[in-house]
Amino acid sequence: VEDQRARWERKRSRTAKELLETEHKYLEQLDLVLTYFVTILKAKGTLKPAVLETIFGPLESLYSASHALSLHLEKGNLGPGLENFCQSLDLYGHYAENLEHANKTLKEQVRKNKSFRRFKKLQETRPQFQGRQLEDLLPLPLQRLHQYKHFFRDLLENTSPDTAEYQKLAKTVKSVCEVSHWVQDIFDERENSLQLLRVQKLLKGQKTQVLAAGRWYIREGWLLVVPAKGEELKRRMFFLFSDILIAAKPCHPLHLLNSSKLSCQAVYPLHQCQVDKVFGHTWSQGGLLSLSFPHKTLLLMSSNQQEIDDWYRSLTAAVR
Repeated sequence: VEDQRARWERKRSRTAKELLETEHKYLEQLDLVLTYFVTILKAKGTLKPAVLETIFGPLESLYSASHALSLHLEKGNLGPGLENFCQSLDLYGHYAENLEHANKTLKEQVRKNKSFRRFKKLQETRPQFQGRQLEDLLPLPLQRLHQYKHFFRDLLENTSPDTAEYQKLAKTVKSVCEVSHWVQDIFDERENSLQLLRVQKLLKGQKTQVLAAGRWYIREGWLLVVPAKGEELKRRMFFLFSDILIAAKPCHPLHLLNSSKLSCQAVYPLHQCQVDKVFGHTWSQGGLLSLSFPHKTLLLMSSNQQEIDDWYRSLTAAVR
């Protein structure tokens, strides 16, 4: 037991030391943004207060919270430091919610505001920035949140469960994980919106509405449609979402406006769909899927076994 405790203590000390060292580096980087951008921009009035707030969000509050944590860590007061830190964790979620809007506003100001563009370029050439741009420094708090999760978990694993500090660490790990999930959800939703928008732009015209609340993009790819009456196979692009399957074909290559787009052929709702694998029809090369809808059956084929298996899993999960 004594040996185990000694091992725990050594690992714990190493993790606590690394946490403090990286916290100092993180604070230095935040300080660059606050000193050379936020403080000076506020004094000069180059940006309107609302624009400044949009670009930098709660960065000053994040700096204060981390500064307080580093002071506690320096004194070895991990428990009180964590209690204090947990109260400001929501700031990371709000920072993530604002980040996309912050980046858009920053790009807009660089494009439109000549004096800000000059100022930004000048500040970024300072040796302290080591060639980094403001855009590289703005995502730092979210990268740090990811690191906190690992540091606090390591500390928890190497702390004796019968101590008061263990309870505080367990509570911190839970809080950090909850905020990390919140941040991940924000990024997932943003990525999904971009995928929906991309597919909408790929399809000719506005008749097919891809952008819909609650709809999630799953996958896309070329498959062969097997006609019912023995006609020749038709190659179609399929887009699978959480509630619908879209079949599309390429527009004519010589079309003036839509040569690079796809024309929607059909939209299949998945709520009344049944998916089955059809065996013995492709001579063990690839496979055949049968999609049964109330008024239609769709046979889809691929000569790639892995591809047909992946489509089967994705369609089954979407229907379920």
